[in-house]
Amino acid sequence: MRTHTGEKNYIFCETCGKSFIQPSDLEKHRRTHTGERPYICEICGKSFIQSSSLEMHMRTHTGERPYTCEICGKISARSYTMKIHMRTHTGEKLYICEICGKSFVQSSDLEKHRRTHTGERPYICEICDKSFIQSSDLEKHRRTHTDERPYICEICGKSFIQSSDLEKHRRTHTGESSCICEICAKFFLDYTL
Repeated sequence: MRTHTGEKNYIFCETCGKSFIQPSDLEKHRRTHTGERPYICEICGKSFIQSSSLEMHMRTHTGERPYTCEICGKISARSYTMKIHMRTHTGEKLYICEICGKSFVQSSDLEKHRRTHTGERPYICEICDKSFIQSSDLEKHRRTHTDERPYICEICGKSFIQSSDLEKHRRTHTGESSCICEICAKFFLDYTL
């Protein structure tokens, strides 16, 4: 009957009070409090709260990128990333810094930018105490201590600390060029001075 009346039977997180309609959504949310990450990548050991996050992560190892920009041809592993990319074509920047007026495509970019004003570097390496503005930078930095190289080229087997380095490396196999010299108009794999 609730389906027809529009009445919703909410359930609440006992830790923070956030409300949910589906019990499965509450169960996933609880993991943000407990730290449980039951979905583990068999390649690199990284763990996730949701199976869909593991599925997206696997694309960093396989190189699968099913989303293509119809304007410029850029490809992406995630639909959300493509949605954000489309804003580069529209010029849409919804998030504005109240301190300096700089605008951003994503709210997370504005949040990181604000730290340039405050000097906040909340992510600290427990090995060497180096601090970072972004958690992803800390994660990359940690690999310099462990020499973990989870991104592996499926063609030659060479491994990399960062996915961006693997992407650049793949171009050495395909011959794909991504950078154009403004002086001589030659194509190069990467920007160099």
